[in-house]
Amino acid sequence: MRLKPGALLRFYSLCGILVQGSQGQFPLTQNVTVVEGGTANLTCRVDQNDNTSLQWSNPAQQTLYFDDKKALRDNRIELVRASWHELSISVSDVSLSDEGQYTCSLFTMPVKTSKAFLTVLGVPEKPQITGFTSPVMEGERMQLTCKTSGSKPAADIRWFKNDKEVKDVKYVKEEDSTRKTFTVSSTLDFLADRSDDGAVVSCRVDHESLNSTPQIAMQVLEIHYTPLVKIISSNSWPEEGQSIILTCESKGKPVPEGKPFLTYSPVAGNGREDLLKPTPLGNQLRFASLAETASSRDTAESNYKEQLY
Repeated sequence: MRLKPGALLRFYSLCGILVQGSQGQFPLTQNVTVVEGGTANLTCRVDQNDNTSLQWSNPAQQTLYFDDKKALRDNRIELVRASWHELSISVSDVSLSDEGQYTCSLFTMPVKTSKAFLTVLGVPEKPQITGFTSPVMEGERMQLTCKTSGSKPAADIRWFKNDKEVKDVKYVKEEDSTRKTFTVSSTLDFLADRSDDGAVVSCRVDHESLNSTPQIAMQVLEIHYTPLVKIISSNSWPEEGQSIILTCESKGKPVPEGKPFLTYSPVAGNGREDLLKPTPLGNQLRFASLAETASSRDTAESNYKEQLY
């Protein structure tokens, strides 16, 4: 039997409607990422549904909800919304074992499915710095190690000294016994310097589970160093007739016992040594009035002797 052109056109149009309706009946899901201990929301939507049932199942293919009916006895799993166009559920207090591929099924003929992967982030523990013994002598090698466990994926560790990042560090990543999380450590290796005394060394743990709020551990350095003695002039370029005070200062840790003082040895041979005779004032020498001499200021300073007791 041959169909008339008009009947053939109506037949193709009807087939097109049926195919279009079948294509519209398809479940839609999205992957979900949640922090361990948080709540995961799984949503399955169908744009066009002719009263066909929806179902959520877990990675073990256990049914969680069939429409609005709960199938698995787990108090953490609750119904959020159930309609012909949507089936949404929530899983609270999520653990690392909940991670995996969840399936939403639409019971058409044949059954249509959509997958949603649930990623669970392991939160890193608060970091700890080890390896510091106080005090440290200047020139000694220091090795500080920062360590944190429980992160998934592996956390990142960064070192700072007085808020300035230190790049040259060693980084080690190891799987924990559960084989789900990681322990990471980083070692800062450097020679102690007097400029490091009182410096704050910190290690910062960055991880996507921390919501841009890193965990930080800090260590204040205590460095001991030998005293450094220097002479400070009250006038950098004194002229004839001016007064000048020279001060002897010392800096060391621990603080040196006693006080530094200055001794004066005049430049011999110019016949005017008495004119430069200073007045001692503890760790200072005061020259009431400088006389013009053949020696330069540097030469005169080179004759001062620094002594520390």
